[in-house]
Amino acid sequence: MAIRTYGLMGVDWEERVNFERLRTERLARIKKLLKESEMGALLCFDMNNIRYITATHIGTWAMDKLARFSLLPQDDEPIMWDFGSAARHHQLYSPWLGERSRAGISTQRGAMSPESGRAEDVAKKIRIELEERGLLGSPLGVDVIELPVLFALQAEGIKVVDGQQLMQQARLIKMQDEITLLATACMMVDAAYDELYRALRPGLRENECVGLVNKVLYDLGSEHVEGVNAISGERCSPHPHVYTDRALRPGDPAYFDILHSYNGYRTCYYRTFAVGSASHAQVDAYKHCRYLLDVAINAIRPGVTTADVVKLWPKAQEFGFPNEEAAFALQYGHGVGLSIWEKPIFSRLVSLDHPEVIEEGMVFALETFWPATDGWSAARIEEQLIVTKDGCEVITRFPAEKLLVAGVRYYTVDGPLSTTRDTQSHLNTEAL
Repeated sequence: MAIRTYGLMGVDWEERVNFERLRTERLARIKKLLKESEMGALLCFDMNNIRYITATHIGTWAMDKLARFSLLPQDDEPIMWDFGSAARHHQLYSPWLGERSRAGISTQRGAMSPESGRAEDVAKKIRIELEERGLLGSPLGVDVIELPVLFALQAEGIKVVDGQQLMQQARLIKMQDEITLLATACMMVDAAYDELYRALRPGLRENECVGLVNKVLYDLGSEHVEGVNAISGERCSPHPHVYTDRALRPGDPAYFDILHSYNGYRTCYYRTFAVGSASHAQVDAYKHCRYLLDVAINAIRPGVTTADVVKLWPKAQEFGFPNEEAAFALQYGHGVGLSIWEKPIFSRLVSLDHPEVIEEGMVFALETFWPATDGWSAARIEEQLIVTKDGCEVITRFPAEKLLVAGVRYYTVDGPLSTTRDTQSHLNTEAL
């Protein structure tokens, strides 16, 4: 099965992403799960959950503010409270919401003083809607919440329970249009890596790599570049998870993770390069990192569990960490959808004792890390994949089978300088 990608705009002569189908199928799924649960309604402050339910979006600036909120009552349609002007925009341009888009604001992470009564106002709005529908006595599922709002809901006599797991369950299996959007987001990162590979050279700084990737993605139509992890040279082991202004040097390893969103759907996508040349230690680390990733990918099929997969990965002590918590997210897997960490999770920290069954339609990323014997180099590779009826399909396509050497510009009287300081035998020589 080939996962299709299309152009980035809508056309009348080819069905690409059907956004009306996407909206209705997402809402139908969470409605069904809510009906089967103990909850009378679901209150969401998480921007990604709100988008899943209401198909609204007001920009990434609002993602960490917990200011907007939506309520999905049993056997009813969602209600959305948003910034006043945004609420009016939804009324005009989001007909699936219409007058159920209303002005409303929470505490803005405590920026509004408690005396302003914003938390109590949120709770009152919710109580009125529950009371009108006879749901006030039923538990209210909530995904994430500020403590003043939680206390205000409880003061209104509302029993609050965990609604995040219900949303995670709804988002677990991806629908046709979600898969298309996820594959398209990966296509955009393919292009960013191609530009980055061509640009890598001694003197280029990590922050310049981040800027280049951002430009490629935004030029292609990315909605949000959540982060670009740019790690090079002596910073590669241990992995610091943040870029700096360090300049690349000849012989450096450099690995990157590109996280962005296309119409809400995200990527988590590592690649490792060598700059100018690569040592034996770097080549061997890359080969082992790739091996660990490939054995995991080859094990993926419906019915296999996350425990079956993580058993194939080394214990933390085998690559220099005292326990699995200390090594968390180095040999790792996670669902990808409207956020970059969704169910299922693959980690020796949790999966051995609490395995999850892999199902057709899941989309997740598997990522591996291996430190080099030189004490400072390392390799990091990640592939995003879709579970099919008999296996899986990888949708991250920039080449990663062998270590790519970038920025080869050095020539001797006998021809190009060797891509390793000792031998080329283990390397992809397409970089020459």
